[in-house]
Amino acid sequence: MAEDPGTNTQVRLAFQIGYIGTSFSGSQFQPDKRTVEGEIEAACLRAGLITSRKDSRLALSGRTDRGVHARCQILAFSTTKPDLAVRAINGQLPPDIWVNSWSYTPPGFYPRYDVLSRTYRFYYSQIPPDIEAMKEAASLFLGTHDFTCFARIEPGKNPVKSIDKIEIQYDGTGYWLEITANSFLWHMVRCIASALLSIGDKSMTVRELSRLLEGSCTNKINPAPPDGLVLWEVKTSLSWQNMTLPGLKTRKLKERTEYHLLIGKVYTLLMS
Repeated sequence: MAEDPGTNTQVRLAFQIGYIGTSFSGSQFQPDKRTVEGEIEAACLRAGLITSRKDSRLALSGRTDRGVHARCQILAFSTTKPDLAVRAINGQLPPDIWVNSWSYTPPGFYPRYDVLSRTYRFYYSQIPPDIEAMKEAASLFLGTHDFTCFARIEPGKNPVKSIDKIEIQYDGTGYWLEITANSFLWHMVRCIASALLSIGDKSMTVRELSRLLEGSCTNKINPAPPDGLVLWEVKTSLSWQNMTLPGLKTRKLKERTEYHLLIGKVYTLLMS
């Protein structure tokens, strides 16, 4: 990568980032709360990469709720020090946020609107009684529907969305819902995960689910807990270059993984 240009030349960069959402009050910046955007802004300010979130047009490709994780979220900002940004950003970020790769972007690139698709995975904490029923019911969500009953609709938001792919998968250790669309409504994936679980445990019929997809309901679906939700992949037309995680960050992530595995084992022992 070339040396940084002069201080008057802004370069637009994008990064593929991941984070553990447990300790964040969501991804979107909120004053006086710990958020993903807030930590990224602070890291970039410490490293001298930007002067402010507004001036750098710092943005993420989507909003995730409190407790929701990301394997691939797209971050973009403009800086006069692009090579320093690539070198320094991982070292400045806290252990629960990391950067996997980077790319140059066109000057007008804005990740919220310029990505091709988003894929989420929701991991179920227990094996539902009727997986086959869930798999069959999942196909009802394909295509374009009014998701009023499956989301928290913000003022001015169109409740009609199109689902490109949805399926229930299994890898030998557990089940998850994987769903792909260009964009989603607030709580939409968690509500779909919750509705399919209701199909799996027989507390909802396929006929009832079909009626909800018509957009008319007295009671909306309650969203599933955020802990099992991961923003899994965000597709773009950018060309990505891999980045190596610093040894300290890798070690801390491994330690956190081992800690949670230990807690799970202890809980199991306490209940035996």
